[in-house]
Amino acid sequence: MIQRVTVPGLFPPPRYSHASVVEAGTRLAFLAGAVPLDAEGRLVGEGDPVRQAEQVIANLERQLSAVGSDVTRVVATDVYVVSDDPAVLSAVWDVVTASGLSAGPHSSTLVGVACLGYTGQLVEITATAVVPGEVRP
Repeated sequence: MIQRVTVPGLFPPPRYSHASVVEAGTRLAFLAGAVPLDAEGRLVGEGDPVRQAEQVIANLERQLSAVGSDVTRVVATDVYVVSDDPAVLSAVWDVVTASGLSAGPHSSTLVGVACLGYTGQLVEITATAVVPGEVRP
């Protein structure tokens, strides 16, 4: 079970929650940063943070599927965008919102950064997700 919390007395966040609480005994997946590379390792959307965000979400969905989860079970993300322009960060956040990641809403941090790991990379998203099913001893 996932409980999403918006804390009374704090400014209500736009389309995300302040915290997510996962009931004990639930399996969690901690996903490495999804990046805007295709299956052959080529950068997708050079110079276009929105297109890169779309590829990152597609890759994140593949990561989630591989561990038996999906975007609706994501409890937390960190969204990194190479930009100091709030409009660019907002445009990337719109892609995140459209993906269903914020349907919970989940807990998230959106950060403008100076550089990411691959040449030309503008967006990266890390995630923590609940994996349904029995907990293995």
